[in-house]
Amino acid sequence: MNVNSNSYTFIFSTVMVVVVAVLLAAAALGLKPAQDRNIELEKQQNILSAVGIVVEREAAKEAYEKYITAEMVIDFNGTIKSQEPKSAFAIDMASQMGKAPEQREYPLFQCKLDDGKTCYIIPMRGKGLWGPIWGYVSIQEDFQSVFGATFDHKSETPGLGAEITTPYFTGQFPGKKIINENGEYVSVAVIKPGAEAKTDYNVDGISGGTITSRGVGEMLERTLKVYVAYFNTIKPSAEPALETTPIDSNNVVVDSTAITTASI
Repeated sequence: MNVNSNSYTFIFSTVMVVVVAVLLAAAALGLKPAQDRNIELEKQQNILSAVGIVVEREAAKEAYEKYITAEMVIDFNGTIKSQEPKSAFAIDMASQMGKAPEQREYPLFQCKLDDGKTCYIIPMRGKGLWGPIWGYVSIQEDFQSVFGATFDHKSETPGLGAEITTPYFTGQFPGKKIINENGEYVSVAVIKPGAEAKTDYNVDGISGGTITSRGVGEMLERTLKVYVAYFNTIKPSAEPALETTPIDSNNVVVDSTAITTASI
């Protein structure tokens, strides 16, 4: 065959393209299990970091199984849809964002710490300046106080919006309230630094990262509201039920003074 002909060039190019495509496809298939495992381990790391548990990637699975005691999936109204193991973990929050809020599934993770305290870890996703942002916020067993938080992003500006990942920002969340003194849901507002007095219900945003900060605030307000509806169904009543004592016909109590029929 004439190697200088157009047909040779065409055939050679076609063969090379096919060979390279086959090799790339084989490599992708071969690497997919490892990629999926790394994604799973990273997700477990992020969930645990919301309660201050920081582990190496290879230790994430063991730590996750130790501390995460239950998973559940709730709907927009705060009603449980599933409590099967791995049901919450399997939900892709990115795909949920393509649905109407009323049609989304909301995963929830219950965590028991070494000191015996129970926390509830809430995943969330929103929009920053240049792309998606996401995070995990843990709520204490009083169902109204934040235990911890962690956030991440896809493409926010380094030194500005990307600072939502730093301890400077996330370190403000522990102890913040999502329920006010009147028992009303208020979320945690992300405010402009220095614009308002610091309270139990707000944190400072990122200087120069206004849009990203707003995105975090919107993500918190929209997502936490759904979980508060669920928490209201499981938290203990503020006023314990009064104990009832069977009436003894021989012992009638009036103003704490017992009058027995035997003494009449």
